[in-house]
Amino acid sequence: MARVWGAAALAAVALFLPGGEALAHGGVSMEDDRCILKVGPYRAHFAGYLPEERASNEFCEDIPVTGKAIIVIDVVDAALREMELDVRILRDVNEIGNNATFGDLGSAGDIENATLLYEPGQIYPTGSVAVRYRFADEGRYIGLVTARKPDSDEVLRSVFPFSVGVGNTMKYIQWVIGILALGVFLYVFSDYWTRRSKQPAA
Repeated sequence: MARVWGAAALAAVALFLPGGEALAHGGVSMEDDRCILKVGPYRAHFAGYLPEERASNEFCEDIPVTGKAIIVIDVVDAALREMELDVRILRDVNEIGNNATFGDLGSAGDIENATLLYEPGQIYPTGSVAVRYRFADEGRYIGLVTARKPDSDEVLRSVFPFSVGVGNTMKYIQWVIGILALGVFLYVFSDYWTRRSKQPAA
């Protein structure tokens, strides 16, 4: 009985723990509650917004619903302000998933064919890049940031996979499982105290 009670309690507590969306993937990592995009050795802050659906919310990686989205990349390391930055959004046509790397994207032709949005390279003195795209379909996508130093052959890239609308189902499943676990916990707890109250006093 104690073992079942303990398992139910842990499951109930899991309901209140952060879900999978708090876990970073691809080229994005969590640092001090911020999403940090690594472009070679340099860092930039990544954030997504849904101005029409959820204007006040910032999304670290995955976008919960389809519609017009704004993806903002704010430079953290000043060296990136002196580089030409271009941004692509690609459909994850090969279903690479969260561990996508630049090598997984295939040839230049493959990248071009999968590209939904391309912002040509330019220098951003303010250190802030904003791209806008209306996602019509749920699914998995891949962001690609390329940084080039003027008058240099050095090229730095960052690949950051993300999903649109995919995470909602998992959220609902997680909540249902959590509620069921909480119900089991309450049932076991009630049964335990009922049995204990019926025991004759010593």
